[in-house]
Amino acid sequence: MKRIIIAIDGHSACGKSTLAKGLAKSLHYAYLDTGAMYRAVTLYFLDHHIDYNDPAAVEAALQHIEIHFERIEGQNRTFLDGRDVERDIREMRVSEHVSPVSAISAVRRAMVQQQKTMGQRRGIVADGRDIGTVVFPDAELKIFLVADLDVRTSRRHLELAAKGIDAEWEDVKKNLLERDRIDSTRADSPLRQADDAVVIDNTLLSEEQQLEKALALAKERIG
Repeated sequence: MKRIIIAIDGHSACGKSTLAKGLAKSLHYAYLDTGAMYRAVTLYFLDHHIDYNDPAAVEAALQHIEIHFERIEGQNRTFLDGRDVERDIREMRVSEHVSPVSAISAVRRAMVQQQKTMGQRRGIVADGRDIGTVVFPDAELKIFLVADLDVRTSRRHLELAAKGIDAEWEDVKKNLLERDRIDSTRADSPLRQADDAVVIDNTLLSEEQQLEKALALAKERIG
């Protein structure tokens, strides 16, 4: 059976990772969590007091950052330099800095190169903001997710609460709006819908309904 690349893009808290994980599990594909990679870089900068406005400091730090993923007890876990940082990268302190960090050209180049290498064997599902436009422009299936801002805010608020992270609803909403602005206006590979992407508005869809739509699209492409 033909193995394809599925690229899922969209704004923060649109449900990209939920859909990507569901597709990867259903198709027995690898899941490439690109958002987690940028969060891991951000965590490294914060923990090591790297001034991400200093190009030389950023370039030097990137030489010491190694990211990989492991599936543990059915869950995708992010490892930074051999340490499981899945919980740490979801904290608000990382969320508040991840957009400016991910807008840095040197950071994007380093992560995109790692992502392209991971995708060479195909049979993967990747989500992010520039997957269908920059990382995998030849992906056989590109999906662009959209959802209402208040729905996105509620989803992210619940996600943080489930992880034991206390955050005010309005703070979460402001963070999403700021991330939207930075992601869409950055000079290097900004968030945009690929010309050949299929738009799925999941504002009123359950996770199961969203996955059903995407699986049907994937099976068409796989043939």
